[in-house]
Amino acid sequence: MNILNAMPLLQDQAAGGGLSGMLMIVAMIVIFYFFMIRPQSKKQKEIKKAREAMQVGDRVVTAGGIHGKLKEISDLTVIMEVANGVSIKVDKASVFPAVSQDNAAKK
Repeated sequence: MNILNAMPLLQDQAAGGGLSGMLMIVAMIVIFYFFMIRPQSKKQKEIKKAREAMQVGDRVVTAGGIHGKLKEISDLTVIMEVANGVSIKVDKASVFPAVSQDNAAKK
């Protein structure tokens, strides 16, 4: 076979390889979306919903691990009681509803 006759065959194979490479990249993006991005955004929505539902008297945990009871709630901060007569002011974004002892025992 002449080298000039083989050139179109090589070009066709290279074009097909590019298409399959693009399909692999698209498939990987879809997999990342369904296994990483979507569950994370779903969890963030749940956390936001739980923060909006917090009320005075609820037991909470800060991101640093401090357990307490809510005394006051404002737009950006909360005041939580960590011991009798000891209250601290904490950023609302770092407060999570605490899992009660009863719910933890059931799991």
